[in-house]
Amino acid sequence: MKLEAALKHFSPQGMHISDSVKGTSPDRITGTDIMAAIGTTSARARFGLAAFFGKAGISKTDEQLAVQALTRHAMDSAPKNVRKAAGGEFGWCMQVLAQFAFAEYSRSAATSVTCHSCSGTGFISGNEDVVKHPGIFDADGAEVVAPKIKNELVNRVCGTCGGKGVIHARCRCGGKGEVLDRAATKEKGAPVFKTCERCSGNGFSSVPSTAAHKAILKRLPDLHVRTWTRNWKPFLEALVSICHQEETKAEAEFQRATKFSDDSNKI
Repeated sequence: MKLEAALKHFSPQGMHISDSVKGTSPDRITGTDIMAAIGTTSARARFGLAAFFGKAGISKTDEQLAVQALTRHAMDSAPKNVRKAAGGEFGWCMQVLAQFAFAEYSRSAATSVTCHSCSGTGFISGNEDVVKHPGIFDADGAEVVAPKIKNELVNRVCGTCGGKGVIHARCRCGGKGEVLDRAATKEKGAPVFKTCERCSGNGFSSVPSTAAHKAILKRLPDLHVRTWTRNWKPFLEALVSICHQEETKAEAEFQRATKFSDDSNKI
């Protein structure tokens, strides 16, 4: 049984009225079996299970546990160049890298964040000169009545989020990862699709490494871009890979726990 199938047991289900007979096979997996398998998986692959549940939004606690475990791993496996550049801010820097790595790992086409420009309001306020009365001019262009202009607080639609208040990670391809190849479609006479060049087929945009660099600059203002690209960025990408590897381990442990066998030692 796949680990993804266990997510439905964390959501309330509506009552299903049917005259069909419920399965009574001794090999049937019940909700109790799923919970026991999750407990077993947690004991054997706690990091991967917490990362998966945190990515799925099941528990905020699991997300925090995953970030903490990733931070400890980062502190234990950080390259010498990164340690030397971080200096006294090493622990804080590793925590920031772990947060960005987990954000990249858990990112999907459905990911959305509050717009940082308007703080989720959808509007940006500012003082502007507002024309209350355009004034009156005669045929020769001479001013008869002066225009009336006041400086007031005006709300404008946020240009970053378009007034929505949130920014979606979904690519312009709609999260499908592929777009219509117009040239091939015109030549063949039938719709031909190609991999989206913007997202490389992922369906969503990745977290730019420059965002993590800017966050690190708050404590390490002397961290050069060349040093970040050469030493820090590969380490950040390695932390993202660790999350995927740990999830794979949790997946294997969960399948092993939910696999029934005649051998009692393998149950």
